[in-house]
Amino acid sequence: MCSPAARIVHPSNPPVRRTILLVEDEPFVREATRNMLANAGFSVLAAEDAVEAMRIFESCERSLDILITDMILPGLSGQQLGKDIRGRCPHVSVLITSGYGDAEHDIEDPATQTYFLAKPYSRGELLGKLGFILGKLAAQHAATQAS
Repeated sequence: MCSPAARIVHPSNPPVRRTILLVEDEPFVREATRNMLANAGFSVLAAEDAVEAMRIFESCERSLDILITDMILPGLSGQQLGKDIRGRCPHVSVLITSGYGDAEHDIEDPATQTYFLAKPYSRGELLGKLGFILGKLAAQHAATQAS
């Protein structure tokens, strides 16, 4: 389901539980990250590859806020998966993770709401990056509403 990012939290609105699609082919990393996100209050949908992620995305009844994907996945890169999902739902932000730390300069592009987080990351680093991304979304939403 694709709905606009009109669910940004404002001081007068109650908090909204954000939905994240997590795509990670390493089971241990996927489960640990899913637990971190769920314990932080996010609704998490998890997939082991891009094919499963697209299947979840297409059948999801909830609005997707953020895609977190490993850069290197079986079959399709995380970057391409992000482009495919954003092509259908432009409001979705994409956070690409990778053990190749030098990839940040090639990946991070705030204009396309695409961000990078190097692996291994801590809970604080992950939640900090998500807070940054959600802050950007809130600012964009406020600017759109003011226009």
